Amino acid sequence: MKTPHEIIQRPIITEKGVEIKELQRTLVFQVALGATKPEIKRAVEQVFGVKVSAVRTIVVPGKFRRQGARGGYRSDWKKAYVRLKSGEKMIDYLEPA
Repeated sequence: MKTPHEIIQRPIITEKGVEIKELQRTLVFQVALGATKPEIKRAVEQVFGVKVSAVRTIVVPGKFRRQGARGGYRSDWKKAYVRLKSGEKMIDYLEPA
């Protein structure tokens, strides 16, 4: 059994991720490739102490990258969109500049 910190690897802090967070009350995380939606929901609720209403996931395929004459693919990774229930306090994993 995986711990919550093994399931949630890091938040995705991009322009799109921050906009979704502010407008749709949805957090974006990189999660373990084998993690299921119920495991992700449980991990976010345990780590951040909030209630989750929905989890959507996508497996992002690795990109082709070259180094000199050799080429290869980066590893696939999994992204999770976690929507909080209404009335829950938004998590601040991004410090204001």
